[in-house]
Amino acid sequence: MPLPKRNDPATVFRHIDWPTVLIYLIMVFAGMVSIYAASYDFDNASMFAATEFSGKQLRWIGLSVILGLVILLIDSRMYETYAYPIYVAVVILLIITPFVAHDIKGSRSWISFGPMSLQPAEFAKFATALALAKLFSTYHFALKNFSSYARAILIIVLPIVFILLQNETGSALTFMALFLVLYREGMSGLVLFAAVFAVVIFIMVIKYTETMIMGIPTGEFIVMLMIMLVMIGMTAVYSRRYEVARNLLFWFCGTGLVEYILNLCGIEIPGLPVNLAIIGIAGLYVIVEAVKLHRPKLYVTLATAVCAVVFMFSVNAAFDHLQPHQKLRIQVALGIVEDLRDAGYNVNQSKIAIGSGGFFGKGFLNGTQTKLKYVPEQHTDFIFCTIGEEEGFVGAMCVTLLFLGLILRVMSIGERQTSTFARVYAYCVASYFIFHFCINIGMVIGLCPVIGIPLPFFSYGGSSLWGFTILLFILLKLDAQRR
Repeated sequence: MPLPKRNDPATVFRHIDWPTVLIYLIMVFAGMVSIYAASYDFDNASMFAATEFSGKQLRWIGLSVILGLVILLIDSRMYETYAYPIYVAVVILLIITPFVAHDIKGSRSWISFGPMSLQPAEFAKFATALALAKLFSTYHFALKNFSSYARAILIIVLPIVFILLQNETGSALTFMALFLVLYREGMSGLVLFAAVFAVVIFIMVIKYTETMIMGIPTGEFIVMLMIMLVMIGMTAVYSRRYEVARNLLFWFCGTGLVEYILNLCGIEIPGLPVNLAIIGIAGLYVIVEAVKLHRPKLYVTLATAVCAVVFMFSVNAAFDHLQPHQKLRIQVALGIVEDLRDAGYNVNQSKIAIGSGGFFGKGFLNGTQTKLKYVPEQHTDFIFCTIGEEEGFVGAMCVTLLFLGLILRVMSIGERQTSTFARVYAYCVASYFIFHFCINIGMVIGLCPVIGIPLPFFSYGGSSLWGFTILLFILLKLDAQRR
């Protein structure tokens, strides 16, 4: 009896992960219904009418299903073989886009093909995932030295740079999710810790820069305490000696007391030089202990502290270089500015809509906030507020569980892969979904600044739907042929 061919359709469809396909179909059709509800204007037009956003989305869904079938019929080895050429082609397209795209709300990121417009940034996601997976599948490649890190980071950063040139900050930030893949494949946890610490420093400095403690801006005061605590904690872990961390604690408490007394006496102390001196002297002590105890990891403690202090004093300068609308959105998200008529209007109306939905919601097409168009862009980036108002907490939780199920399923698929290429690609897909879901929901309920991140499979848009369909179905194809 002859063996089935590697790319035989019957074999592929027999081994495809059908639970993932089912979740995908539920999400895209639930998205179409939500788009109809968000754009409904009491004219009783059919959900399938060509003039409705839902009707247009249905056509995109049909094309996406065809696209998914085509992807499943292509030999999976093609994706690995042509990963780099696909990536280069998409990067070139990103470079060309600002020169040929029309200006839409200050962004040049959409290329028109007759009546249809596509956003290349959405397709850069799967291309970057393929290139990163190809790099990690290279013989003997591992994140062990500067060269390997540089190559991996270059693949991630290139699309970010060219998308930023299109004035699409939200789409560019999406690629930062791929650093989770680097962590999964061996990147030190210190890098993720440093990234989280940098975000905390940024928020503290921006949010509490106006009030003063001991003559020092509250944000800087809090951050300096955090830096000292982190330095003491890292010293205790890396030196494995209680007395070393204790001596650092005494030094920081003593210098803090001296600063407090000098401020009471009316003596002004320059922030950056003094704080760097305090950290520097503590760092010299750490270096001496590192040499004496033969603990080279203690050098990381000093580097972390110095970088944190320098970053703390550069936050305001970096913030001042942002665009006015970007600064305003961050200030609104952090509660510094309450601008309910302009930058904070979308988020405020969205929270009102979701809150008015209660536990079970107002019912399909019965949402007042969304039907009366109080929430702008409710069929795209703010689609979740329509779900929250009409379907309530129950509907919102169903959407959350769908995403949780999809993400966990993708990660499960990644763990059972027999090749590095397929495993890394799977985690790229999972990272994209995690980032989009968390940031979009965060935007809608006011936890994150509004940066224009769509909700996968729910927000209206052909480019987004196609991009995520390609991402997911390439993974399904790799998984189906893993045997």
